[in-house]
Amino acid sequence: MFFLQLRSELAKLFGKKRTYIGFGVFLIAQNAMLLAFRYSNWSKGTAHLLEGNGYDARDFISALTVAVLMLIPQIILLMPLYVMLVGGDLVAKEAEDGTLRMILSRPISRFRLLFTKWLTGVIFAAILVISLGVMALFFARCWFEWKGMFIFIPVPGAQTIFSVLDASEGLKLYALAHVVLAINACTMLSLAFMFSCFNMKPAAATILALSFLMLSVVMEGMPFFADWKEFAITHHFRAWILVFSKPMQVAQIAESLCVLVAVNVTAFIIGVTHFHMRDIKS
Repeated sequence: MFFLQLRSELAKLFGKKRTYIGFGVFLIAQNAMLLAFRYSNWSKGTAHLLEGNGYDARDFISALTVAVLMLIPQIILLMPLYVMLVGGDLVAKEAEDGTLRMILSRPISRFRLLFTKWLTGVIFAAILVISLGVMALFFARCWFEWKGMFIFIPVPGAQTIFSVLDASEGLKLYALAHVVLAINACTMLSLAFMFSCFNMKPAAATILALSFLMLSVVMEGMPFFADWKEFAITHHFRAWILVFSKPMQVAQIAESLCVLVAVNVTAFIIGVTHFHMRDIKS
């Protein structure tokens, strides 16, 4: 029965047109960025940086390099919006439409209902991240050759990531980075889901979750907050970038993933606890 309910929730979620907004925006944004990469001075600047460090730029201006560069602005600006848009809808939209009372009249516990909805959201977040990575790599391959990977990412408050990898190793790390990104997306969804369990509109739940992330970004950027940056959730979101470091900072990545898993569990527990206290059927 649990899997039947999960299938029903997935059909309900993917039957809504707004669920696909993020996929469409990613598609448009990536092609626009590829045009910029292709016809701007990006190649010359990257070649100068590589040759200045003793590498042949022709071997590393490639589909893998461009795919990672395309991911960064989309992950920072677009992914939180579309993941939290769905997360804020999961429970609050049912209450707004008046269908929550009918659902709760069935012989299922509130915990099971919320867990099914949360798991549905997690599956959506994972699919969105996988689609983002696959589309970025596919479209980048249409414009650039399949060669080695070059990573140059300044990390605030840490050492700049500078890595030169062959194509096979780069592809493996690219896939691993998306596993970490999927956990990031699930954490964003869990925050929006938590607010969705409160008595508020779906838009309010989404805005509160986004505000929480923005507050984390602001606090992390303050100089006097540097000693406490580990308490900012956005600090741990950068674990996916550390996957490309040489040597890979396994301990720091594991620590960040543990924190993110704990945030997921905490957000779910807070949301479920408050939802159990709500009088919905009266």
